[in-house]
Amino acid sequence: MRKTLGVLLIGVAALVAGCQKKEAAPAATATATTMSEDEKAVYALGEAMGEQMVKQIKTLNLTPAEMETMKKGLHSTLGGAKVQYPIQQYGPILQKRAEASAKTAAADEKQKSAAFRDQAAAEPGAVKTPSGLVFKTITPGKGPSPKATDVVRVHYHGTLPDGKVFDSSVQRGQPAEFPLNQVIPCWTEGVQRMKVGEKAKLVCPAEIAYGDRQAGPDIPPGSTLVFEVQLLGIGASKPAPAAK
Repeated sequence: MRKTLGVLLIGVAALVAGCQKKEAAPAATATATTMSEDEKAVYALGEAMGEQMVKQIKTLNLTPAEMETMKKGLHSTLGGAKVQYPIQQYGPILQKRAEASAKTAAADEKQKSAAFRDQAAAEPGAVKTPSGLVFKTITPGKGPSPKATDVVRVHYHGTLPDGKVFDSSVQRGQPAEFPLNQVIPCWTEGVQRMKVGEKAKLVCPAEIAYGDRQAGPDIPPGSTLVFEVQLLGIGASKPAPAAK
């Protein structure tokens, strides 16, 4: 609970930073040439915090009035005032609110993506398994298939149903390597169906992905995930020999 509340507090601060960034954007642009490099660095810190953390606190769904109250509390503490309402006492209230909001958001997301999953399952060549995974071979492979206990080497491109990219080894230009039984169940099941050299599409309902929790800044609770995966090899790659 302490760790969760700590993240919650950081997120609150970031939310204010993000809001202030939006409100002050025109002024910042107008005065950018007059800012020193140190001022720009500090401003950049605020922007980075807002970009990275604002979505963590979004599930609270604060009203405009609540937003103002939160900002007052933050500004008071930043100004050196004594804490009036300890987070150890009131944090659990925020935690319960965030959990309830996430549960509602997850249910809405699942319902919204149901038609997408049905459409994917109806594509020629697609197979829907009992777990809900929709699997479709894009390019066949000729090599062996991995076991759940194997280390696999893959290239992948992950998107939400609306096409938004949340993770991609393809974009990074660097294949990923990991034990197949240490990833989301959708991958553990789906990649075992593949042969080395194969490229396949995996449509993963939330139940075999990240469930009802937020997974990083870009995967909302209850999300269906879509992956294009190419199985490059089985077994850990050998490290490059040391230079002599």
